[in-house]
Amino acid sequence: MGVAIAVAIPAGSATAQAIPRIRFEKYTLPNGLEVILSEDHSTPIISVNTWYHVGSADERAGRTGLAHLFEHLMFMGSEHVPNGVFDKELEAAGGDNNASTAEDRTNYYEDIPSNALPLALWLDSDRMGFLLPTMDKAKVDLQREVVKNERRQGVENAPYGIANEIIVAGLYPKGHPYSWPVIGSMTDLSAASVDDVKNFFRTYYAPNNATLAIAGDFDPIKTKALVKEYFGSIPRGPALPPRPNVAPVVLPRDTFLVAEDRVQLPRAFYEWPSPKEFSKDDAPLDVLAAILASDKNSRLYKRLVYDMQVVQTVRASQQSARLASTFEIDVTPKPGQSLGAIDKVINEEVNRLMTEAVTDRELARAKNSYRSSFLNRIASVHGKADLLNRYNYLTGTPDYVQKDAVRYDAVTREDVQRVARMYLGQHKLVLTIVPQGKREMALTGNGAGR
Repeated sequence: MGVAIAVAIPAGSATAQAIPRIRFEKYTLPNGLEVILSEDHSTPIISVNTWYHVGSADERAGRTGLAHLFEHLMFMGSEHVPNGVFDKELEAAGGDNNASTAEDRTNYYEDIPSNALPLALWLDSDRMGFLLPTMDKAKVDLQREVVKNERRQGVENAPYGIANEIIVAGLYPKGHPYSWPVIGSMTDLSAASVDDVKNFFRTYYAPNNATLAIAGDFDPIKTKALVKEYFGSIPRGPALPPRPNVAPVVLPRDTFLVAEDRVQLPRAFYEWPSPKEFSKDDAPLDVLAAILASDKNSRLYKRLVYDMQVVQTVRASQQSARLASTFEIDVTPKPGQSLGAIDKVINEEVNRLMTEAVTDRELARAKNSYRSSFLNRIASVHGKADLLNRYNYLTGTPDYVQKDAVRYDAVTREDVQRVARMYLGQHKLVLTIVPQGKREMALTGNGAGR
């Protein structure tokens, strides 16, 4: 989903211009590290948020999972910070930290009391500049097994956990940067050597491929001095490989897939290729998703959950990403209910979006939900730091808050109908996860799915 910003249309409501700006200063160290500072003295807290501009999309077939593996290895100690000290020191100072990996970036953060800023910067700089001297086979093997167990828990042994892997392989052509899962495959994780891991770090975990955002209660002059002291001497990395440049995905025909899993109920996933994040139609598709199936007032929820009482869950979302996006609907029927009958209702509501304009009330409610979510996000220094990094990477500037609000403020009823026709009117992929031995429950495009 795109950033959750929107503004209601009725007279007297807030406008995009009322969205508060996030004050910031951006500069770049000689080694290429981008630094974004945003003062906020409302609470004695600071969020240190580092984005490395690397994710699973920067991997290659046969060597997937390295970006996510590094999410774990970065906590395994560096030359001046022995294994275990990173978490121990931050927790002793009252801080919290974590990391996440996606297709296009890897993010590390520390939320700390103001007086712990020097500690957080020192810890982050040591693993950026001095991780490799301590990297060995024992560490790689340990975290390799941790990731494999994570994959077993979240993919292979989780209900419906196999869905994403099947969807991306079916939706994207072979070799597309999004055609493999972020977590990687068991085969590739097993095959990665220590040299593979080190070379990946040398290429992507360098200051010239990272942005450090600091938001909260700090003194800018002292903070700049600390950033220079801890990060300034880290050498630039090599020239980065070209970023993937891919054509929009077009499915030549409707595709129906089925997979068996250890589940009690079937679940259907509808997937349409859609435009990349921050493109012209990204925000209208977010609004369309909210109107279709986002809350208890949305069309599919009201009809399938309240009126007909035939489904347990139904959701719609615009899954936005840097190179390509996906519009998704997923639905889980109640026991004894036919997916085929539910499929007819979903198709009816999708077709109605194409042929009839949504109401002003629906449009206003969807926009207000996005605006509320966005305002909640920028209310914390953690949210501000992450948004500054996100905007900086995906739009080229941290100063995109109000422009982002305008994207949603400008969505009209006609826009929603237009994107419904343009994207939901094209060919789709439908995956049904069914209980083992119950393939007859799957949707097939010819009315099946009992």
